[in-house]
Amino acid sequence: MIHDILSAAVERGASDIHLKADHHPGFRINGTLAAADLPVLSAEDIKAIVKEITPAHLLDVYEREHEIDFSHIEPEVGRFRVNVFNAQGIPVIAFRHVKQKIPTFEELRLPDILHKIIEARNGIILLAGTTGSGKSTTLAAMIGTINRTRPCRIITVEDPVEYIFTDDKAMITQREVGIDTLSFEAGLKNMMRQDPDVILVGEMRDAVSIRTAFLASETGHLVFSTLHAGTADLAIPRIINVFPSYEQDNVRLALAANLRAIICQRLIPDVDGGLIPGVEILINTPTVRKLLEQGRLSHIATAIQGGREDGMQSFNHSAYDHIINGRITESEGLKVATNQESLRMNLQGIFLDEDAKIIGE
Repeated sequence: MIHDILSAAVERGASDIHLKADHHPGFRINGTLAAADLPVLSAEDIKAIVKEITPAHLLDVYEREHEIDFSHIEPEVGRFRVNVFNAQGIPVIAFRHVKQKIPTFEELRLPDILHKIIEARNGIILLAGTTGSGKSTTLAAMIGTINRTRPCRIITVEDPVEYIFTDDKAMITQREVGIDTLSFEAGLKNMMRQDPDVILVGEMRDAVSIRTAFLASETGHLVFSTLHAGTADLAIPRIINVFPSYEQDNVRLALAANLRAIICQRLIPDVDGGLIPGVEILINTPTVRKLLEQGRLSHIATAIQGGREDGMQSFNHSAYDHIINGRITESEGLKVATNQESLRMNLQGIFLDEDAKIIGE
């Protein structure tokens, strides 16, 4: 049953598959969710699928916590990220199809500046965005590019492992929480003795993982991770507010010293019926570093807006570029813009000096 469902989803180009009792399977194709023309699933069908695909080490966790994440390989179909959770006592399953081929920046239509950003040899690079915004795919493209171009040691700690990498110029080891290490904390703690050059932490989810990422970057490692945040500037208080108030100044100063860039994404329907990333980029320039050191976080969005010469761009910049190059419609661009009125003026050829003003000393 699950083989047929996942096969049909992949054949139709679905990114996500949703299985719920007494419903047809739902397929998300190019951002739109619709019921597939497949049989309605019963509660017993769903329970049988959960039992079939859940890794043995997670069965007890599911019984205790009623929700789990793991990866699943369906023979001759592909690899999927899976979340199983209960609703009214009945399991519901969400699959995300993880394509086997590691995409390039060009294939994803990402800004060229990302090539320069990942040339860093230490520091922290964050991928931010909401669920389903393409963070994991862009992160895979970054690691894939380093793998193809740099002889180095890459170690990941993921929950679960999504994209599978094959060594090229780099040597890559991928570890999954629950299978290869007991926790993010344990995996990151021991990683320092495994001689990594590049570290990928699946998600900055708590104070322990953030502290360890800071420590790794301070000792000469390049650290990649993801974070849930709607804009690049809002990712910074999201990190700081994980900590108690008495630690927040030190965390802010650690960010000023170690942050390299924050890339935030939103997926936009393009004119060809696909999806293209709208990308906001914050680079830790001397101006941004000074704002972080002084605690002037509310000015960082303005620094992004005025930092195009340094490689930064706002969602407005990204939407504007996509619209004038014919990749998206104006209406779709306005949906992703953080300042719709400013974007409308830009499209009419009006650019206010305030958009590029230098932040006061």
